[in-house]
Amino acid sequence: QVQLVESGGDLVQPGGSLRLSCTTSGNIFSIYVMGWYRQAPEKQRELVARITTGQSTMYADSAKGRFTISMDNARNTYLQMNNLRPEDTALYYCSADTPRNTYWGQGTQVAVFS
Repeated sequence: QVQLVESGGDLVQPGGSLRLSCTTSGNIFSIYVMGWYRQAPEKQRELVARITTGQSTMYADSAKGRFTISMDNARNTYLQMNNLRPEDTALYYCSADTPRNTYWGQGTQVAVFS
């Protein structure tokens, strides 16, 4: 089992920055990929960024050049978000892939508006 707790969501103005954190616990060394997803109201959940334990990263087109995903040795994962836009408003979820399951946190809310 893996437990994930997200934090760092907030209300910010366009152009602002936030750093989301995902704190892991449990069988963390079974994790091989960590990810950040988001879900806006009335929209499907979508991938924002992923990182492997080998530090390989991938980003959604909407995140490229503005967001940076990182992970420490304890699999805690971070999402640095710069130049935020109103369309980034969503509930942001952390995910952890293991050989048997994908685990999810409860989400942290990001709201971007003037």
